[in-house]
Amino acid sequence: MNKDQLKILTPIGMLGYGIPREFFRQGIAWGPDAICADAGSTDSGPQKLGMGAMTCSRAAYRSDLALMLEGGRQAGAPVLVSSAGGDGTNAHTDLFLDIIDEIARERGWRLRCAAIYADIPKPAIHAALEAGRIAPLGPVPPLRAAEIDAATNIVAQMGAEPFIKAMQERPDLDVIVSGRAYDPVPIAALGMLHGFPPALAWHMGKIMECGALCAEPNGRNIMGVLRHEHFELEPVNPAERCTTSSVAAHTLYEKSHPFELAGPGGTLDLSHCAYEQVTDRRVRASGAVFRPAPAYTVKLEGAKQVGFRTIFIAGARDPIFIAELDGTLERVMAAVRASFPDVPADSYQVIPHIYGRNGVMGPLEPLVDRVSHELCIIVEVAATTQDLATAICGRLRSSLLHAPYPGRLATAGNLAHPFTPLEIPLGPVCEFNVYHLMAVRDPVAPFPIRYVELG
Repeated sequence: MNKDQLKILTPIGMLGYGIPREFFRQGIAWGPDAICADAGSTDSGPQKLGMGAMTCSRAAYRSDLALMLEGGRQAGAPVLVSSAGGDGTNAHTDLFLDIIDEIARERGWRLRCAAIYADIPKPAIHAALEAGRIAPLGPVPPLRAAEIDAATNIVAQMGAEPFIKAMQERPDLDVIVSGRAYDPVPIAALGMLHGFPPALAWHMGKIMECGALCAEPNGRNIMGVLRHEHFELEPVNPAERCTTSSVAAHTLYEKSHPFELAGPGGTLDLSHCAYEQVTDRRVRASGAVFRPAPAYTVKLEGAKQVGFRTIFIAGARDPIFIAELDGTLERVMAAVRASFPDVPADSYQVIPHIYGRNGVMGPLEPLVDRVSHELCIIVEVAATTQDLATAICGRLRSSLLHAPYPGRLATAGNLAHPFTPLEIPLGPVCEFNVYHLMAVRDPVAPFPIRYVELG
């Protein structure tokens, strides 16, 4: 199965965000050996995993998948999709299969598919915890058995091995859809399957899983050509170009260390990488090293519901009010807490966000002398029930609207509310409560593979 080179087309950095059709079809004309797209991320927080929701709508996924399947049939190339639905649960992997089946039936196609599942049964996690095979990932507390039980869903980020196994067992696959996977996996797995160095395969996958985000200006469709000594990247849109600086910069994207990138099974060392401008739009990269880990670990991701959230949004323009906001808000919050004496203080949180001053970074914001002439004030209340969150939020909003402060000229009109209802219920609040590494003896065993014909 070894090749001299492997051409992979990634049409978008996040499946469901809309593939530009014109440039995707141009990329298909370049003759890719495979089409890969990642669909998952924890960037948007724990809500999807905790509530069983998807990042994008079914219609959005259907649109992108239909285009990719059409391109795959035209190019004679398999389509590989990872982290179905965003969170990569079994339910969303099956939903993707249902979408693909629907498309195939409409087009009169028969598609040979593999589904790789990433939900980890809670008894298996309990057993691993008791055996000492689970450790925190970063600054999180050690995992407790109660948190395993409290999580709505728990998935693990699979490595390349389950993809490789599926393609080895069924070389004629048209489609692979997986649950939660390490983002570069589909691309890296293809490279390793065909005998290319793991380091180059992982490095190319790390950059390409974001589509043409490594281009100037950043875009969506990108073609990667993997060879045994290097790989090359070129965006499909002629208005975009890869440069040595843009590709090297994207190598640093979403990393806690400038040269080392840990993933399932080992660490990618990029400290000796070289980048070469091959044409005005194409860059060649080489020099990565992959160091296998002593023990193979996968990241567990779990989330639980912790309450309900309500917010209000207000605009402030009065310079006197703005100057006195900190003290006013502190007094209002204290008065509101006192007006709910029967509600335990630890059963709710009040979190102000002041945009125009420190709404983005909060207490980490560096001191600045300039004060904005207007502010957007968002006050968030999280409580044990939606009714309680809304009641406390309403009391805060009305109290702040009419609160006295030094120099006040009017008893009303100091806040402008752009929306009704004035208190906006946002529903359940979730948090990640499982974010740990689990050592596994077999990198394939936790991830069952199912083969099915669709259409």
